Amino acid sequence: MKIISIVTGCYNEEENVEELYKRVRDEMVKVGKYRYEHIFIDNSSEDNTVAVLKRIASRDHNVKLIVNARNFGHIRSPMHALMQTQGEAVIGIVADLQDPPEMIPQMLSKWEEGYSMVLCIKRSSEENSLMFWIRRKYYDLVQRLSSIQTFQNFTGFGLYDRKVVEAVRSFEDPYPYFRGMIAEIGLPHYELFYDQPARSHGITKNNFYTLYDMAMLGITNLSKVPLRFVTFLGFTCSVLSLCVGFIFLVYKLLFWANFTVGIAPLVLGLFFLGSVQLLSMGILGEYLGSIYTQVQKRPYVIERERVNFEYAPGEPNNELHTETGGADRDAGPSRDAINVRQFKSPPTRHP
Repeated sequence: MKIISIVTGCYNEEENVEELYKRVRDEMVKVGKYRYEHIFIDNSSEDNTVAVLKRIASRDHNVKLIVNARNFGHIRSPMHALMQTQGEAVIGIVADLQDPPEMIPQMLSKWEEGYSMVLCIKRSSEENSLMFWIRRKYYDLVQRLSSIQTFQNFTGFGLYDRKVVEAVRSFEDPYPYFRGMIAEIGLPHYELFYDQPARSHGITKNNFYTLYDMAMLGITNLSKVPLRFVTFLGFTCSVLSLCVGFIFLVYKLLFWANFTVGIAPLVLGLFFLGSVQLLSMGILGEYLGSIYTQVQKRPYVIERERVNFEYAPGEPNNELHTETGGADRDAGPSRDAINVRQFKSPPTRHP
């Protein structure tokens, strides 16, 4: 019987983790032909998330828990959990219930058909419309800057074959941009489109800095265009300065007695060149910071404790499913209620 690993990163999600666990377990019970493990990795939550997960793990040994020594961020922590999986396929799903677990059977079906990656793409979202529009524009920008195919509105929710996980491991990136890695690997994939629901409980842990960090990480990992832009900008400013200087020289020679420049052009020129320098230094600094992070080779996380890793993945706990009955089944929408459209990636053409 094949093993499926499910990975969930969480931070202050005490109101969501039990419902997520039940909905995932119910879907695995419905599929019924796999052993599975559900690995939760907690980023040193300040609420009762760890206590809730330990209570779940005490009655279901398929649930495994890693508790980090501190908050290592939403980029490094899930990657560490991914590296601890042992399944032939791994599913990544977030704890805020905005990734519908009801899509798991469809992902497994496409994996069984031979697709190495099944990517779940947001078609629409119930989040703030302005934020969703900004995200779309950012993905458009990354696609234009990148030399490889990227996946718009893809957040990491999906299924990955073991060979994909091992390919990700081979990158040895201490601060990984997972979406970029998936695009870089380029194995055959299948896209499932879904409408992202709003967060039911709690608040998002993202802020301006975390979103900016993720955005710059994506650009610096996938493109050298900003560096080329700095070179082009410097060349353009040099030519522009030369042309303006020549025009002023000619104008002064023709109207020697009447032409007075004043201090305004000098001040404007200084501000302009200063802005160009700061912009260029900022772009170079982003790439230099990425190099600095790479050479440090720090581990993804430091673990404080582990729970249930001594147990092998097993079949979904049917007894728990029966005992909880309809209460668990009502925890989330049915698979039919999720408006999912499928998209098959075009076949690769060989010359």
